[in-house]
Amino acid sequence: MNVSHMTIRRDLQKLEQQGAVVLVSGGVQSPGRVAHEPSHQVKTALAMTQKAAIGKLAASLVQPGSCIYLDAGTTTLAIAQHLIHMESLTVVTNDFVIANYLLDNSNCTIIHTGGAVCRENRSCVGEAAATMLRSLMIDQAFISASSWSVRGISTPAEDKVTVKRAIASASRQRVLVCDATKYGQVATWLALPLSEFDQIITDDGLPESASRALAKQDLLFAGSEK
Repeated sequence: MNVSHMTIRRDLQKLEQQGAVVLVSGGVQSPGRVAHEPSHQVKTALAMTQKAAIGKLAASLVQPGSCIYLDAGTTTLAIAQHLIHMESLTVVTNDFVIANYLLDNSNCTIIHTGGAVCRENRSCVGEAAATMLRSLMIDQAFISASSWSVRGISTPAEDKVTVKRAIASASRQRVLVCDATKYGQVATWLALPLSEFDQIITDDGLPESASRALAKQDLLFAGSEK
């Protein structure tokens, strides 16, 4: 068949937007599937350098006197570690580790969502947490994910979906914070499409093909001049 490279590329981009493939250097691959989210303990040992860089960059966007949300996760914990000296800050979180860290190391106002406890991830999930979030007005929400792609962020845990959707609707600005190692991964439940995010902060390990696929997004790269 006499098919142009432009046609092939356009067809592959459509397949990626549908979540059927992931474009990589030199070709395509099937998206990896996340069946179970790693525990908090396991996550602390993954992509530590990238998470630290993302946390520092994300924290630089926070304004004194604002009310922010830090989603459960070790990337958002890295954000908290750069906010301990900020004045008049209110932090809402569903993460017990983040709440405890800020309780011990900062003077900020801390609001925990409460809700059903997910022991593995040291956080609260489910409708009770989501209902609490819907009652708030958040300036910035920093949302994490165990898997993301052109379609959006996904999770194998259905009870996390309602929390992420609730905070998206309660926030004036939504920022996805996710390292590049998780890109191209998918899970059963699509929590939020990328169109819900005002900014995406990732690291300079994101493949060039992914950067092109995400060209319409406001991408910030931690630890590089990309």
